[in-house]
Amino acid sequence: MHVPDGLVDAPTSLAAGAVAAVGIGVSLRRGGKELSGSRIPLTGLVAAFVFSAQMLNFPVASGTSGHLIGGLLAAVLVGPWLGALALTVVLAVQALLFADGGISALGINVINMALIPAFAGYGLFWLARLVLPRTRAGVLTSTASAALLSVVAGAAAFTIEYALGGNGAVPATTVAWAMVTVHVLIGCGEAAITTLVVGAVLTTRPDLVYGARDLVGRTRPVPELQGLR
Repeated sequence: MHVPDGLVDAPTSLAAGAVAAVGIGVSLRRGGKELSGSRIPLTGLVAAFVFSAQMLNFPVASGTSGHLIGGLLAAVLVGPWLGALALTVVLAVQALLFADGGISALGINVINMALIPAFAGYGLFWLARLVLPRTRAGVLTSTASAALLSVVAGAAAFTIEYALGGNGAVPATTVAWAMVTVHVLIGCGEAAITTLVVGAVLTTRPDLVYGARDLVGRTRPVPELQGLR
């Protein structure tokens, strides 16, 4: 989903950059108030994990592949504000040091891969948690569904950006169909990976999962890990 330089015109890229800057600014303001104790190193670890995991691709369809985006994962683990910041750092490093995503398109990539998964995705996670039982299974089901939909939402956002200022010769309707259908499959992989990671952290340290704070004290810890607390 990394958008390269030149695929979207300058006015649209600048507008996206302005929107991304506002989102990052709000996240810095709100996220700074939440940094305390284990949240500081955990946010760094989440960013490092997502950065590493995005290097690994999995096959999706003929001639295409996908990789973890990690926005919803970060939001569930450290909250939407810090999650958005963690993904923004990952995307900035990828664009500046590895040419993975264009520098002029950084605002677009931040919107699609950091802000939308962290805020819209976490909103879907929160709504699912309101409906589902307040149990570990409820958290994991909410995580899986929100992870999948957050990827599709990011792909849909790109189709709008492309329709507004795309420089490619491919019609916007064709791009929309290709992006959404392929990213439904990528979202399934995202859901599986995100659920596995959140489930592993819930099993060992449920107190570190921002999206499952209400389960702390009710989730049974693993006996062999009790002595490490």
